[in-house]
Amino acid sequence: MMSSTNILTSLFLLPSLAQVAFSAVTKRATACNNSPDLCSKTYNNVTHLGAHNSPFLRDSSTGNSASGNQFYNSTVQLSAGVRLLTGQVHNNNGSLDMCHSSCTLLNAGSLSDWLSEIKTWMDGNPNEVVTVLLVNSDDASASDLASAYTNAGITSYAYTPTSTKATGDWPTLQTLINDGKRLLNFVASLDDNSAAPYLMDEFTYIFENNYDNTSPSSFSCAANRPSTVTTSSALQQNMMPFMNHFLYETTSLFGTTIESPDLGNISTTNSESGGTGALGTSATECTNTYGQAPTYLLVDFFNVGPAIETADRLNGVTNAVGRTNIYSIQMSAAYSLSEHSTPRLVAKAA
Repeated sequence: MMSSTNILTSLFLLPSLAQVAFSAVTKRATACNNSPDLCSKTYNNVTHLGAHNSPFLRDSSTGNSASGNQFYNSTVQLSAGVRLLTGQVHNNNGSLDMCHSSCTLLNAGSLSDWLSEIKTWMDGNPNEVVTVLLVNSDDASASDLASAYTNAGITSYAYTPTSTKATGDWPTLQTLINDGKRLLNFVASLDDNSAAPYLMDEFTYIFENNYDNTSPSSFSCAANRPSTVTTSSALQQNMMPFMNHFLYETTSLFGTTIESPDLGNISTTNSESGGTGALGTSATECTNTYGQAPTYLLVDFFNVGPAIETADRLNGVTNAVGRTNIYSIQMSAAYSLSEHSTPRLVAKAA
């Protein structure tokens, strides 16, 4: 028979044991980047799905511009599971604007406004780690770029790396979330970031395969940028692999080559399997080449495929939660938009 002392001890322990059990359940129920399985993974060991030229849309707001790389804006992209947003920054008469190749071709507004959109989404989604990659088209200084971050009120989320060179020692997603430093910012390129150390020069930490592809058979896993590395040397230096996977289609108009995002192949280009140039097939090839999954996958029209399936497979995610499902709106929307698009000159820009 249990003594009165033991009974009292057990009664006192019950609330503590219940609290421990509740904490364990709560921890398991917490999702980082839409999955409980990703919380304990380091940032560089997660595959982040990216929307190529995130703010440049092919929708009614742009007259269905053939220069647009996405059907849905950055807020929708994030809500659907995209965690890498890229865009080109140009000096537009003294204003840093998000412009596709030139500000006369497709201007998506100021960098500050775009960052404000991202901040609003992050404010409402506290368990998500987001990466921004800015193509620094006109060599803006770190100070000028930082002013846009300050105006957007997003600098408090910005992660500052502990190393000024490529490293294998990145924090886990949960650590970034707990520390409130869950926005990672890369710039291509930035020679001096002393004015804003959270703005990381892309090619210090990342290597990319070729981005200028016009044929489904042209995709390669070989390092293309920076030019100072090979695939093996980049991996030896702990640089993170960045897999560009989008196509351009070309037409000729009065002797001028016109390039635009390739819609004709997009169902295959973004698919998990099947057909030459499939995203899933290329991702498997690059995983075998690198000995690790690509840290980033960058695609056009992210909802087609859907491209997120390949990222989930590489991450081992089968229990994604909290995503907005827009993947049923795929090729019918793509073709209806392309039929009413006006061809425009598109420069080759990542």
